[in-house]
Amino acid sequence: MQVFPRLGEHNYEKVVFCNDNEAGLKAIIAIHSTRLGPALGGIRMLPYPHEDEALDDVLRLSRGMTYKAAVSGVNLGGGKAVIIGDARTPQKNPALLRAMGRFIDGLGGQYIAGQDIGTNSHDMAVIRGATRHVACVNESAGGAGDPSRTTAYGVTCGIRAVLKATTGSDAFGGRHIAVQGLGNVGYEVAKFCHEAGARLTVTDIVEPVLAKAASELRAEVVGPDEIYDVECDVFSPNSIGAIINDDTIPRLRSPAIAGGANNALAEPRHADELTARGIVYGPDFLVNSGGLIRCQEEVLGKPTEDFTVYAKVANIYEQTLEVISRAQELGISTAAAAEWLAEERIAGGK
Repeated sequence: MQVFPRLGEHNYEKVVFCNDNEAGLKAIIAIHSTRLGPALGGIRMLPYPHEDEALDDVLRLSRGMTYKAAVSGVNLGGGKAVIIGDARTPQKNPALLRAMGRFIDGLGGQYIAGQDIGTNSHDMAVIRGATRHVACVNESAGGAGDPSRTTAYGVTCGIRAVLKATTGSDAFGGRHIAVQGLGNVGYEVAKFCHEAGARLTVTDIVEPVLAKAASELRAEVVGPDEIYDVECDVFSPNSIGAIINDDTIPRLRSPAIAGGANNALAEPRHADELTARGIVYGPDFLVNSGGLIRCQEEVLGKPTEDFTVYAKVANIYEQTLEVISRAQELGISTAAAAEWLAEERIAGGK
């Protein structure tokens, strides 16, 4: 495992390898940047086949959090943590979570943890027993709870923006949205779109949630691999990353993409491929930044469910349009334009 060449490529500040034999914990915490504030990012728990894959994931995700905070105007840095293990088994237990909390606490506030794939607001409450540097704690434990709905609201703002850019109108009425993934964020995205008048085609690997979407949202259900072939106005990926790749791009039948999935592009070059094909891409780290905006309010001790938070998240609409305009003006991809704007803010500090 070549660690330092990977860190040097994008100037990561710190990577911590965490091991606790008694608790069964094997984890990595990556801090990409604290230039704008303490690094905030979720804890992801997955059964990574190889440690290299866990390291690649935490590095990519932490850097994405830096850009997410910077481009959305949040005064936080970028960090992330991964736990190597299966969250669906007894391996995820209070002892493991408390051990994770102790490692987080040892960073003295440089990293603030939140929920991600494989963890939830209840897990954050357990972790808070070992450190105060945690957000997204469940409401019954006195926290602000799951930020998924706020994230989903931001995603729908991004969808409105790419609709405006491709159709001239940001109205959902009569539009067809293909939603990939109906987890906590994806289902709320589908619900927002349905309530605004959109027609939905959805997919997921969990059958009960598909039945719920078909019944409650009148959504058409297709198989996980069929979603790429759906002719629609916006393709909205809300599941795992790297789904925009060499295999899927030629199959897409949508003029626009905007979703909640982190790192939707398998490689940076795929943003250029989308541009070459005339597909407008709402950069994921901007479009899905609603949860981070809400978490900033929680970290600062401000209310997290009042109208002011949603007003801030609504700015994702104008920010996405600005990125699209800047990309067209400079002749670059929207992903490159968003990174350029983020780096401009990072370079200037707060």
